[in-house]
Amino acid sequence: MLIREAEADDWPRIWPFWHRIVAAGETYAWDPDTTEEAARALWMAPVKRVYVAEDDSGAVVGSAYVMPNYGGPAARIANAGFMVDPDRAGEGIGRALAEHVLAVAKAAGYRGMVFNAVVETNPAVTLWTSLGFTILGTVPGAYEHPRFGRVGLHIMYRAL
Repeated sequence: MLIREAEADDWPRIWPFWHRIVAAGETYAWDPDTTEEAARALWMAPVKRVYVAEDDSGAVVGSAYVMPNYGGPAARIANAGFMVDPDRAGEGIGRALAEHVLAVAKAAGYRGMVFNAVVETNPAVTLWTSLGFTILGTVPGAYEHPRFGRVGLHIMYRAL
């Protein structure tokens, strides 16, 4: 698997799984009806360093970004987002992207990484804790999950 910085022409290969994941409404606190134009502006924003994971055939199977979570004196705390094509779940793509983004963030001078809204039922919580993230707190009942009803949103952190 190759992980590289995304280019503008990667978006049409990211959008199908981005849309599928967000429309499912199970893991991201983004509007499930987000248009492709709005999604592109959100995921590929200039402030973000965006990456794609390609399999051996060159297919884009995942994407991630890293950016400052705060501004000013707190700008050395990163935030990141990750999406893996649901058809490729369980292949280690998410872990590879996470390890890559953590290394990139540390090399860029970030001192830590925070996730602001991890749906507590998201299977990725297991991945994040295995990579050293801790749950700082949970906003109870903050997320309207389509299968589980109201669930909490974790705030997770890891020093770099």
